[in-house]
Amino acid sequence: MRKIALISEHASPLACIGSVDSGGQNVYVAQLAKHLARLGYLVDVFTRRDDESQEQVTEWIPNVRVIHVPAGPARFVPKEAMLPYIEQFGRFMIRFARRQKVPYDLVHANFFMSGMVAQQIKKMLGIPFVMTFHALGKVRRLSQGQADAFPDIRFAIEEQLMQDADRIVAECPQDRQDMEQLYNAPADRIDVVPCGFDPDEFGPMSTDTRQQLGLPRDEFIILQLGRIVPRKGVDNVIRAAAVLRHEHGIRSRLLIVGGDGETPDPVATPELGRLMALADSLRIEDSVQFTGKRGRDQLRYYYNAADVFVTTPWYEPFGITPLEAMACGTPVIGTAVGGIKTTVVEGETGFLVPPNDAHALAARLALLQQQPQLAQRLGWAGMRRAYHQFTWRHVAAQIADVYESAIEPVTLYAEPLRAAAGERSLGS
Repeated sequence: MRKIALISEHASPLACIGSVDSGGQNVYVAQLAKHLARLGYLVDVFTRRDDESQEQVTEWIPNVRVIHVPAGPARFVPKEAMLPYIEQFGRFMIRFARRQKVPYDLVHANFFMSGMVAQQIKKMLGIPFVMTFHALGKVRRLSQGQADAFPDIRFAIEEQLMQDADRIVAECPQDRQDMEQLYNAPADRIDVVPCGFDPDEFGPMSTDTRQQLGLPRDEFIILQLGRIVPRKGVDNVIRAAAVLRHEHGIRSRLLIVGGDGETPDPVATPELGRLMALADSLRIEDSVQFTGKRGRDQLRYYYNAADVFVTTPWYEPFGITPLEAMACGTPVIGTAVGGIKTTVVEGETGFLVPPNDAHALAARLALLQQQPQLAQRLGWAGMRRAYHQFTWRHVAAQIADVYESAIEPVTLYAEPLRAAAGERSLGS
């Protein structure tokens, strides 16, 4: 039985999804841990302690523990301000690993700061590591410019990680291309493995979801769901809803699900305030509904209640929400960036539009509103594609293959290093 350490310094699998720093990476780590355990792995997830009430070790589900690492203050810290605490994170994890009766066979680092911890562990304990970046600093800087608050040293850290990692997981072909072209990453150590969805969470529902959510049955409902941050392009969706109404003559209801709290608070979330003001200025405030954050168990109802799911980020390493919508049989319109280009097949499971092009988005929305049979056909095709290629069970099996390819070459020399580490631990 293999024992795996997943590192996710800022994205806990236990966090409620939808706030500023809780999104796709949280889902990725949680679902991967869960499905690796079902494949027979023992999994420990290491994440930074951000609340005084958190126990150091939480037995989450069978064969999966969550370890809350004391690194920096026990409160929320934006990931852009977390670099000073990473060395402390690494020291704790090395001590923790040395105390384990069953040693770790491999470390899987998620995000570049987790990779820094994995580098320390490999150096001290000889344990190989797999790296999933989830976002690349150079691509982020190109898309966000001065809005990117990470320091430039991130670029050099990522470059070194690509040389030091035993295997690198790219989430889509674009991700792999960016690694090779922008970072000179070794092509023979990169595996393309997508994200996924859980059929236990997402799928079509026979119940009247609109009635359960208090939504009218006769409206054309557009759903935008995810983190409320500028790069997600929620403002573009609001502008498209305005074009749909004022130029195409189609009234719609735009549901915007996400935020830092269950009640929308424009003061606590300035980006939310900006979006609300935009809806007012475009004279569609009566048809834009900000719901606030919703639990994972409620999201399925929103996907099923919508006529179309829209996601138009400027930059998206993969994008899990389009998959979740597809799994529910809802057609998707997304921007032709990152992983969305892989999951959404133009004209077959949905539509792809350019970023920041409200008129192109509105034209596609109008087409789906006017041709409900087309929308239904796209939705069903998307659901078949999601179930065929993108379940977390399928993804975890592919990741397990990556693990084995990383573990096998180092087994011969890793065991003496671990034995030496154990002797040092006993002598300390």
